Amino acid sequence: MSRTADVLSSFAASTLALGGGYSVGPLGPRPETPLELYEFEACPFCRRVREALTVLDLEAMIYPCPKGGQRFRPRATELDAGKGFPLLVDPNTGTTMRDSPAIVKYLFATYGAGSPPLHMRGPSFAAPLGSLASAARFGRGARAVLSRAREKPLELWSFEASPYCRVAREALCELELPYLLHNVAKKSPSRPAFIARSNKMMVPYLADPNTGIEMHESADIAAYLHATYGDTHRGPNAAE
Repeated sequence: MSRTADVLSSFAASTLALGGGYSVGPLGPRPETPLELYEFEACPFCRRVREALTVLDLEAMIYPCPKGGQRFRPRATELDAGKGFPLLVDPNTGTTMRDSPAIVKYLFATYGAGSPPLHMRGPSFAAPLGSLASAARFGRGARAVLSRAREKPLELWSFEASPYCRVAREALCELELPYLLHNVAKKSPSRPAFIARSNKMMVPYLADPNTGIEMHESADIAAYLHATYGDTHRGPNAAE
């Protein structure tokens, strides 16, 4: 896919998702430890939870579980015998749960200062639109590709509605690379610290502690990830 087509299809996905996850809302207590989310980028139900994380300005350790993936899907089953994604683990309260409406309700009750936005409450048109958004990306972020394991999790500064951030998250998901997600949406109190680190308010921004690389630009990030961790000779490594 050309760079132009890649960006245009990602913009279309953001439009179909109604721009959810663009700005931070009222905030409540802050967790001491980042949340943990088992999910995959193309899943419309996972998207709803990522939107909630953005609105609530929450950091989360993301464990990508694309279809065909073997790194974190088995661990998700060990943590909770249920089926489907997303799966949230909150080490601050000892909570483990599936089902996106229940997760969103929990996040706003625990870390928000108000009710979830209307489109995040219960079954709605959000899931069908989320499926259309995924279709606009031609299935990117849905299935695992061959990859090499890494020693340390990566870090990504992002926010859900950004079409450029989506490109970087898709690559991380397909390669099954776990990463600490830092949400820096509009009105985020986390933005000043991010700007101090990266020198400008531009996302996505990737930091790889395994190589010391830090970089902007979604296309460069995706190319870097596939060049560094893509593996055409071995399947996904189940050991992490």
